Amino acid sequence: MITHSALIKVMIDAARKAGRALARDFGEVAELQVSRKGAADYVSAADLKSEQTIFEELSKARPGYGFLAEERGMIEGTDKTHTWIVDPLDGTTNFLHAMPHFAINIALQREGQIVAGITYNPANADLFWTERGRGAYLNDRRLRVAARTKFDEAVFATGIPFLGHGQHARFLKELHQVSQRVSGVRRFGAAALDLAWVAAGRFDGYWERDLNAWDIAAGILMVTEAGGVVTDADGAADPLLTGSVCVANAELHGPLLERLRAAA
Repeated sequence: MITHSALIKVMIDAARKAGRALARDFGEVAELQVSRKGAADYVSAADLKSEQTIFEELSKARPGYGFLAEERGMIEGTDKTHTWIVDPLDGTTNFLHAMPHFAINIALQREGQIVAGITYNPANADLFWTERGRGAYLNDRRLRVAARTKFDEAVFATGIPFLGHGQHARFLKELHQVSQRVSGVRRFGAAALDLAWVAAGRFDGYWERDLNAWDIAAGILMVTEAGGVVTDADGAADPLLTGSVCVANAELHGPLLERLRAAA
């Protein structure tokens, strides 16, 4: 049995408490599909409720820490060295369409460095967690990135820009460069889980642009701690600064980055 640090326990408790409400709300979503506006409003309320729960739990456990989240933006804390980075519901569209592939994402940034992260899917109770220097885990199982070395046998994840969001023409060029050379490309609609699944070896790699810090903060540490290579989609060191990501194992990261550069 893995022993959680006090920090990880705080994060897990907050995620699970918010997750219980999301799981209940998710059970109701299928009944709302007849009304697009009604369902969207319902999901928005679930999102806000999840964020409020996480904010309250984390603030109670670590008073003074800053808080950066999707719905409320940046809240400065009295402790300037620590910031929680939170996405209370990643994969909102999946949630809206009653697809059980969504997650709560919580990361802690200390003096500019991500030191811990949680990605929790309440629909199936998958709890991915990581702490700098301690590895990455799915529940109690230690994670390692996939050992695959041949690019043409790899399966990669990505995100497709949607209406009014992102660079669709650029994405199509990148997809063309990658998809014709690999075993498969998947788009599952939750960046947090894409990264967690790379850490778990389910995907061989993942790339996406036009992301926010709360989408990827936990996952980039998770992949690193699982032995993967993390850059942005142009090869720069810090995806949090640029809002894009390219991750894979050491053998496949270079070839994936090369294909993305060829699309530029």
